[in-house]
Amino acid sequence: MSYTQEVEARLRAEAAQIIGRYPTGHERSALLPMLHLVQSEDGYVSADGIALCADVLGLTRPEVSAVATFYTQYKRHPNGDYLVGVCTNSLCAVMGGDEIWEAVSEHVGVGSDETSESGKITLERLECNAACDYAPVVMVNWEFFDNQTPESAIALVDDLEAGRPVRPTRGPNTVATFKEIEHVLAGFPDGRVHEGPSAGEASLLGVRIAAENGWTAPVAIEGAADTASENSESTEGQA
Repeated sequence: MSYTQEVEARLRAEAAQIIGRYPTGHERSALLPMLHLVQSEDGYVSADGIALCADVLGLTRPEVSAVATFYTQYKRHPNGDYLVGVCTNSLCAVMGGDEIWEAVSEHVGVGSDETSESGKITLERLECNAACDYAPVVMVNWEFFDNQTPESAIALVDDLEAGRPVRPTRGPNTVATFKEIEHVLAGFPDGRVHEGPSAGEASLLGVRIAAENGWTAPVAIEGAADTASENSESTEGQA
């Protein structure tokens, strides 16, 4: 491995903390957050990071690589400081996501999973972000920028390139770098969990209407699930 002794010692110490969250005998379950730990250091899942994970968890390097290549949140080449994802799944696309993607991609001059010449921005064409009530949505390092337009999205990437602070629609007051967010995803809080709103009016509207009308969720009937299961078994037996 080419990590310095200081960096390797720090990564191994944090990896030990991650492993400690899992029951004895299930240490390999720590691989997913450990890959985020590697990205917090290298900006992607590097060969050195794969070797470190394999050594610490008693896995082969191909086994670690198999996991790293399965999930899209793990990057196999250096990522920019800011991962800008444009949702182009069904609702966002209908609401203008495709137009936003085309405008931003042309403006930055790169395609999906490509990084700007400055190294600051990596673009990604995203699937659903579970924020359909704010479509079309753009994400920067997993923070939401809701109800976007081609113009607002271009202004957003210009601010990121220029080093100007940007504030998500929901979440923390500023957007952290990709490496900083990866450290959080590895399970090390950054102390900003209570910054900003976690939900907006569009998400809470249904709850408010229900409260105004006195609507409540149906009460579960005790034993209903058991009865349904028995009926299903009886039907299958008759068939």
